[in-house]
Amino acid sequence: MLRGKKILVGVTGSIAAYKAAFLVRLLIKAEAEVKVILTTSASEFITPLTLATLSKNPVLQHLVKNDAGEWNNHVDLGMWADALVIAPASANTLAKFCHGLCDSLLTAVYLSARCPVFLAPAMDLDMYVHPATKNNLDILRKHGNSIIDAEEGELASGLSGYGRMAEPEHIMAHLENFFCKASTMRGKKILITAGPTFEAIDPVRFIGNHSSGKMGFAIADAIAKRGGSVTLVSGPSTQKTNASGIDRINVTSADEMFAVCQQHASEVDIIIMAAAVADYKPAEIAASKLKKKDQIFSLDLIKTVDIAATLGAKKKLNQLMVGFALETDQEEENATSKLKAKNFDLIVLNSLNDQGAGFGHDTNQVTFIDKHNNITKSELKDKQSIADDLVEIIFKMTNA
Repeated sequence: MLRGKKILVGVTGSIAAYKAAFLVRLLIKAEAEVKVILTTSASEFITPLTLATLSKNPVLQHLVKNDAGEWNNHVDLGMWADALVIAPASANTLAKFCHGLCDSLLTAVYLSARCPVFLAPAMDLDMYVHPATKNNLDILRKHGNSIIDAEEGELASGLSGYGRMAEPEHIMAHLENFFCKASTMRGKKILITAGPTFEAIDPVRFIGNHSSGKMGFAIADAIAKRGGSVTLVSGPSTQKTNASGIDRINVTSADEMFAVCQQHASEVDIIIMAAAVADYKPAEIAASKLKKKDQIFSLDLIKTVDIAATLGAKKKLNQLMVGFALETDQEEENATSKLKAKNFDLIVLNSLNDQGAGFGHDTNQVTFIDKHNNITKSELKDKQSIADDLVEIIFKMTNA
């Protein structure tokens, strides 16, 4: 799976730097092409000669190579790699990556990299569980990095606990799994809706909801990273995608979202309706700002177009359609009814009764229900992990 892959290994200052030699050896054995970037502090733990011998390439250490002014082009390195693996990733380096500091060849390459980035933290127990480190790791996940969690065991300080860098074999398994999954959606066209819709009352005010779009954007990233071609139709949202291969179309109202979805629905293999579309809109939109006058103000509302039901009724024979349901009571019963009524193949149920789930949160806890009434419940996870779980289920359904 790694044969011919170009892997850039970054080694930072940690006692675990010795494990980088084993990792590089395994990568070469798997017939990957390997280049190593060694930070100044890392060279105190392992020599460039060791890593150069194992990788069969000169070790890169500084932006400027010599007195003649030759330099290691960090942009070219970032574009060369199929994956950037930082192992070990020290607390100091993680903080620099997190906040965009650029004071070395490695940080410059990281900021230039267009490839997937894998970070294998290594540090002492108290450093690993410190709120600052945990926050930095959370931010790096949001930036699209894959964190290969530290493992439990004896640490250099003599303490025992979490903080040991993942074993080279485990890092290899992460890489192999990633490259295996990276092609699972190749050739597939996917339409995804995300975020809220805003229904205008007048030129200033609107009817909306608290959806941030985080879940839909996470799904778009997850599919694009697996090679899928994504059309993302987003209502008003500040979210950004991290993966290439995503065509984002911004809309405001339910009618606008419906028009774009109708245009693209017949062209795609999979439709994922993750947007929180407003159920009602004002019957009339005032041409100018409404003034506050009366104690009681009445507003006539009419139903918005049911995008999911309309697309579901026209669904092609081999087209897969996924819906979302946010419920507060009789959750599974209501979600199952929605699945059938809108001709979904799979529905993702969110319950507002689950703490840390639903609108605005970085985490989610969902229940997957398919048209054969197979039910799979997730634990509370970050939304990117939920998105990965959903894409895995979709892959199995489309390849059954």
